[in-house]
Amino acid sequence: MFAAPGPALPDLKRPARGKPGARLVTVAASRRITPNMIRLTLTGPDLADVRIGCEGANCKILLPEAGQTREGFAQQIKQGPRPVTRTYTVRHWRPEALELDVDFVDHGNEGPASAFANRAVPGDFCGFAGPGPVKLAGLTADWYLVAADMSALPVAAATLEAMPRDARGVAIFEVTDPADRQQIDAPEGIVQHWLPLPDPHRPSQAQETLIRALDWPEGPDVRVQTCIAGESAVIKSLRAYLHQDRALPRKDTYISGYWKIGLVEEEHQAEKRRDNA
Repeated sequence: MFAAPGPALPDLKRPARGKPGARLVTVAASRRITPNMIRLTLTGPDLADVRIGCEGANCKILLPEAGQTREGFAQQIKQGPRPVTRTYTVRHWRPEALELDVDFVDHGNEGPASAFANRAVPGDFCGFAGPGPVKLAGLTADWYLVAADMSALPVAAATLEAMPRDARGVAIFEVTDPADRQQIDAPEGIVQHWLPLPDPHRPSQAQETLIRALDWPEGPDVRVQTCIAGESAVIKSLRAYLHQDRALPRKDTYISGYWKIGLVEEEHQAEKRRDNA
């Protein structure tokens, strides 16, 4: 699916940190990379301070209103009120061209970000804030488990591409359509499983069943790291399995609910804050 990836990642033992403020960016390109995934390439001089090694980090996409002028939106992201904002992932960053790629799951016009991605053409504009820290800082495990639905494919793919070339483990993806399978530059020692999930609003147990049935490496000195994200209820069950049944250290387990059935992002984030309080 992908063109050649961006520049090689640096040592992720030194994670990208901080969340710089919103910048005005321009859509340089838009293309459908699989039937249900749209990639926007964003560019702009204000991206000059984005760090190398931020692939896989969260970012915020700030969305202009229909008919809003570039000048009016530029003023709004600096002075407020805050525009409609959605959380995404930096998929590729090409600092020499000041270009970064952000992948959007295509929900048609169901949500504001998907609607924006569907209609975006070169020359359009939006806001970009971040990136935050990478999800797994220091990829030094003996064995890795990566799992994602469509919403988390970008972070999973970026994490796999950042791994040492001799890394070993398993990656499990749930995709809407078999044609949504992506070509990821993962180490040869990572076994990939691609599972069908035609209706993401009806999550299956297939991913968790496969994870529980894996031949996990054993031994007191074996270090396992995970990068897992997807629908909140699915993640809640997997988190309990990893931390309680497998007794994996929390510092080695990135596992996050990226969305929840029936909630928009603001509602889901508010619920997560309450749960973590």
